[in-house]
Amino acid sequence: MSNVATKTTRFGPVLTPFPSPASAASPTTAPPSVRSAPAAPAAPSAGTDPAELRERALAARRMVIDMAATPTGCHLGGSLSVMDILIAALDRTAADENSEVVLSKGHAAAGLYAALYVTGVLGEDPVAHYGAATHHFTGHPGPGVEGVRFPTGSLGHGAPYALGWALSRRLAGAPGLAIAVLGDGELQEGLVWETFQVAAAQRVGNLVIVVDRNGGQNDGLVADISPEPQLAERFGAFGFDVREVDGHDVAALREVFEPDRSDRDRPLVVVADTVKGKGLRPVEGKAASHYVTIDAARAAAWKEIVR
Repeated sequence: MSNVATKTTRFGPVLTPFPSPASAASPTTAPPSVRSAPAAPAAPSAGTDPAELRERALAARRMVIDMAATPTGCHLGGSLSVMDILIAALDRTAADENSEVVLSKGHAAAGLYAALYVTGVLGEDPVAHYGAATHHFTGHPGPGVEGVRFPTGSLGHGAPYALGWALSRRLAGAPGLAIAVLGDGELQEGLVWETFQVAAAQRVGNLVIVVDRNGGQNDGLVADISPEPQLAERFGAFGFDVREVDGHDVAALREVFEPDRSDRDRPLVVVADTVKGKGLRPVEGKAASHYVTIDAARAAAWKEIVR
């Protein structure tokens, strides 16, 4: 893989697989809410068949590989790890217009664009224009892209955007579910924990936080830089409901996203265990997959083997 460019870090080349995150204990409980919630809307539909969602995810992964073959390259590893989460979340959005998906880990923009395209939200193929200086398919998403309400990229900002949107819907007595997708490295940002504290204090039960726990970040391994032990317990102590799932099981993800939460008084966190570079065996679990630029021949070969 000599034609794969990686970012230089203070850790030097790191090519070892990411360790599987340790499972965490169940969350603690919190007192019931005394706030009123908006009237519940009609329940969203059951969503798309999981087999179809898996086909969408595979098609989107191939598009991400093509974006890695553009002159700018892309954040390949994180885009592949988050793909199944995005496909399931966007399917929930398609089934309920009163819902919003915010990709807080905005560096995975290539994954978001591909997921939006295969879901039918984007009418324009992002591969042809990804990274072009005059186009809105940039390395971090913004509201110029169909299906993107908030600009993200500076880590930690997508979570408060989602909280503000969800809280505004609740205060207006309107239905609305916000799903914010964060990386586990992003949890090192202090702003996200301020957001979680407010979400619990204001009992914003229509907020769902999804953590793409792939074990890696820009400079190496989360476990080596700022470990996050007992993550589920931490969220439980903040007053969140907590679910831990396989982040590549679209059926399990869709089931977690499915319920209407208009009458809930505790926000939900979904800790999704994922693999960086998922589906592409040569880079799965490797720090070198964080940001890559490849040639067309490599892209064609990888698209044949990606799963």
